Amino acid sequence: MTESSAVYRRRRIAAIVGAAVAAALIVFAITQLTGSNAAEPSKGGAPRAEATPKPKPAAELPRGGRTILPDFRVVAYYGAPQDKQLGALGIGSPTQMTKKLERQAQPYARKTRPILPAMELIAVVAAAHPGDGDRYNLRQPDSVIRRYLKAARKAKALLILDIQPGRSDFFTETKRLRKWLKEPDVGLALDPEWRMAPGQIPGEVIGSVSAREVNATSAWLDQLVTHYNLPQKLLLVHEFTDDMVPEAQLKPRKGLAYVMNVDGFGGQALKIAKYKGFAGQDQQFRRGFKLFYQEDQGMMSPAQVMRLQPRPDVVVYE
Repeated sequence: MTESSAVYRRRRIAAIVGAAVAAALIVFAITQLTGSNAAEPSKGGAPRAEATPKPKPAAELPRGGRTILPDFRVVAYYGAPQDKQLGALGIGSPTQMTKKLERQAQPYARKTRPILPAMELIAVVAAAHPGDGDRYNLRQPDSVIRRYLKAARKAKALLILDIQPGRSDFFTETKRLRKWLKEPDVGLALDPEWRMAPGQIPGEVIGSVSAREVNATSAWLDQLVTHYNLPQKLLLVHEFTDDMVPEAQLKPRKGLAYVMNVDGFGGQALKIAKYKGFAGQDQQFRRGFKLFYQEDQGMMSPAQVMRLQPRPDVVVYE
């Protein structure tokens, strides 16, 4: 055998071995990707077709459907467990409050428009002391939010996370709550009364917020709804003075049930006049109305609230 023939044979053997190895690797890869029986014919002689996975159904609201407004009228309890002075929601256990909430909400139900109860938990509580990072707020631990979400789900109610930012801002505090807000039954509330400028202390002055900050926050929340294919998400913005929120500059969002909630306690005539004043400003947002068990002078009944024009889409009890 000549040297050239020997070289040729060695090269050929190497090529055959290489091809065999390559083929083995391809078969192994196919087996791993499709299963060891993928190449085996079925008893009928034709290859077995793989089952098409069923698409995951779109998440719905606690009482069905994917649209909050105008399909439902939302009735909420507001507060936090740290102190009953923070609102009705903090009086008693979350489970006890859902039962009281259901009773309070029933007079607002109509055959053509059922009620959707909600628990508005103050997830970020404004504080008179600097605290961590000089934020002048206290953030609820996950364990508290989880407890209220569990109770809300048991009652087929929404959980609304309310933000009193202190010297922080709504955008920062909202993004922190992302893991909760990506749930289909968790909404958001912004409380500009407690949005402090540098040097201001919660409780000493009435706060306010820029349209830019609210628009950035609502845009982020709307994107979250789109990304996770969530049902319409409730966004409440509380207001009780004309300069608290520049409403005319706010942008509506397709994925949000966007509600301007008329806040503030007082006598019936004052509250009705304030509601009419805010309701007449802009028609691009839904309207809410807040009642106070302790501070209102002669708290309005559900029948009186339902005589307001336009009828509130959201009613909050503190």
